[in-house]
Amino acid sequence: MRIEVLGAVRAFHDDGSPIELGGPRHREVLARLVAAEGRIVATGTLVDDLWADPPARAVGAVRTFVAALRRALEPDRPPRTPPHVIVTEGAGYALRLPREDVDAHRFQDALARARHSPGTVSGLGAALAAWHGPAYADVPDSPWALRERTRLEELRLEAVELRARVLLDAGQDTGLVAELGAHTDAHPGREPAWVLLARALHRAGRRADALATLRRARTLLADHHGLDPGADLQRLETDILNATPTTAPWTGPRLGPRTTVSLARTLALAGGDALVRSRHDRLAAVQDAQRADDPVLTARIIAAYDVPALWTRADDPDQSRTLVAAAEHTLTTLGPEAPADLRARLLATIAVESRPADLTPTELDRARQAALEAEALARDLADPALLAFALNGVFLHAFTRPGLAPARDRIGAEILDLATRHDLDDYAVLAHLIRLQSASALGDLDAASAHARAAEAIAATAEAPLVPVLTQWFRARTTAARSAEPGGPTPATAASHYRAADNALRTAGMPGLHRGLLPLALLGLRLLHDRPAPTDPHLDWGPYRPWAQPHILLAQGRDTQARTALEAAPEPPPDHMQEALWCLTAHAAARLDRPALTARAAAALHGARAEHAGAASGMLTLGPVARYLN
Repeated sequence: MRIEVLGAVRAFHDDGSPIELGGPRHREVLARLVAAEGRIVATGTLVDDLWADPPARAVGAVRTFVAALRRALEPDRPPRTPPHVIVTEGAGYALRLPREDVDAHRFQDALARARHSPGTVSGLGAALAAWHGPAYADVPDSPWALRERTRLEELRLEAVELRARVLLDAGQDTGLVAELGAHTDAHPGREPAWVLLARALHRAGRRADALATLRRARTLLADHHGLDPGADLQRLETDILNATPTTAPWTGPRLGPRTTVSLARTLALAGGDALVRSRHDRLAAVQDAQRADDPVLTARIIAAYDVPALWTRADDPDQSRTLVAAAEHTLTTLGPEAPADLRARLLATIAVESRPADLTPTELDRARQAALEAEALARDLADPALLAFALNGVFLHAFTRPGLAPARDRIGAEILDLATRHDLDDYAVLAHLIRLQSASALGDLDAASAHARAAEAIAATAEAPLVPVLTQWFRARTTAARSAEPGGPTPATAASHYRAADNALRTAGMPGLHRGLLPLALLGLRLLHDRPAPTDPHLDWGPYRPWAQPHILLAQGRDTQARTALEAAPEPPPDHMQEALWCLTAHAAARLDRPALTARAAAALHGARAEHAGAASGMLTLGPVARYLN
């Protein structure tokens, strides 16, 4: 079969006959699975994406839609045999079709091939011809659909311009004047499109029209977009005025990696599938530049993705290592004579991508040194945006020992000052979240709440939907802390707030933050109330399992196994959770009569005695560190 989403959502049998998909909700479920590109979409995610205010039986409705789609897509499947197109995996569903059978996937693959090998541009023309309107045209304007529609439209525009450039370079420009004329009329703010149209007109012998097009572009860009003409437009105008031959391939703007990484940066701030896609596209752009053997281009592409980072554990550690290796290799290739701003951005990228929880001691030392070098260079250059990016790296490596919340707060305060004075909204959000975490660690919930509100206010205008997801966790952490106070909310209420926050985080595209967070929060809540650890075997403890395992075994009355697990637990990594993990170690060691380990944990926690365990995350709490020291 084949599925189409570049226009209305449709499906067809092998013989070309249409498949009756059902009502609008059925098509929306299928579209959402297409957008996931083979990844699992949790049932809860489908519910949230289909309804702004889900009805009571929403989960059952989703299952009904999926069952109907399975019957439509696999009408000959024998009863009680597993489906092959929409499969159930874990707590969700995934679409399992070859990429060439879905028009959106086929288009993206054709664009990727054309970026890498311009000789395949004919396939790109066929993929562009498959567009029948805006992507997911008949799907309601829900957040996921808007993100995906925007992403695919940006790729379509890039594909139109890439195909035109390649055909112009090859002298195969028949019909391009009309195509590019319509393209610039529809998208007058795209300067590369104006350059291509002027080239096509000049190639067709219409020199006066080409110059008039460039003048019109200047006027439109200045009057409607506030932009000065770029170097490529100016150079083409000079070439035409000087009657430079038009048969040689143009050496002006190359669309590919730069455009991709710019879009990736924008999508990263949207979260969810867009964030996952942005990381993939960014890595592809860097690898494209490396294959071009152009270290300066590689450096600028790596440096362009200065997306603020708050968490000390990577969402994709392997991808982060690849990016760090690319940045380190590029630095070495450029040598000490590289421009200072490029060096600073590459060093800051190394620091930001080298998340402390995922590093060996040697890697950690290298990353910390990179953060300090980037900061020093940025201060010398007096570039506020660059300094904010460099300080982001310094912040991520300011967890060298427990008890450094005041130091991190000072970093957050400087970033906030830079962001406020220079209109850096993304970094203003980061700064407020850093200061929220620091105030939370120090037990100042009023100050932390003020930073939460400030971050949410900026996010509302800067379109940063991940912020409310994080602040919802902070408010759950506040409920948990107050559940231990006289007259406070019940532990059950606090647990329900944690679970609601976890549901929101589940689809945010941040597995490095999400995995294990809810079980650790529930364990902290139980410790606040002197109750045993949760023992539900379905809880995914993620990276926190080694420190939680002794408590789980204690709760099951298996003290001997708990001692073995405690001795096997490694030293907590220098990240947001180190105070929490040291407190778990201290508590279990005291209960299991391991005085040497108890003393070691107490020594590690001494500097954090005024802080709250786990609260450096701004998302959970195990209570005051002093309680564990006592």
